[in-house]
Amino acid sequence: MIQTRRGRGGSAAEAISWRRAALVALAVATLVLSGCSSEKKGGGVGQGQGQQGMNEGGVGGTGSGSLAQFQKGTLGAGGPLSDIHFDYDEYTVREQDGEILKTNADWLQKNAGAKVQIEGHCDDRGSEEYNLALGAKRAQAAKDYLQTLGVPADRMSTISYGKELPLCTEETDDCWAQNRRAHFVVNQ
Repeated sequence: MIQTRRGRGGSAAEAISWRRAALVALAVATLVLSGCSSEKKGGGVGQGQGQQGMNEGGVGGTGSGSLAQFQKGTLGAGGPLSDIHFDYDEYTVREQDGEILKTNADWLQKNAGAKVQIEGHCDDRGSEEYNLALGAKRAQAAKDYLQTLGVPADRMSTISYGKELPLCTEETDDCWAQNRRAHFVVNQ
């Protein structure tokens, strides 16, 4: 990067870096404050139950799904819908996972009373904040794809667990690949 000097001390790169830091701090403060206020209200989709993770409302979860399975020691227990996986640092639905999502959409259309919470998960590389954001994007990508296949948006919710609930804890590529997923939890 070519730095240019600005009057009285500092380069243009330092000014931009300072602005970014201020914007990040503002965004974090907004998330924290909106999370606190929505917990006090007690409403909202998928909130309450003391779960960690970030859902469409910014906090919490429904009390079922990966966190509940983790607490019971049954993490990874299957359901009627299959997980999809993502490439490293990506949230684009892969071609081979499109078929899985078609099968999931067919099941959801045949079971019209079922609702699904889509959980975004990441491997353990990267910061907690980065992985929560990436997990949210992965869950949203899966939801968007299911919508294009005819599943109504009001039957789906999303939550991100980031790197907090890994299926595999080894430091290998195969293990990391298992953790980069969107998991589907059916709620009747």
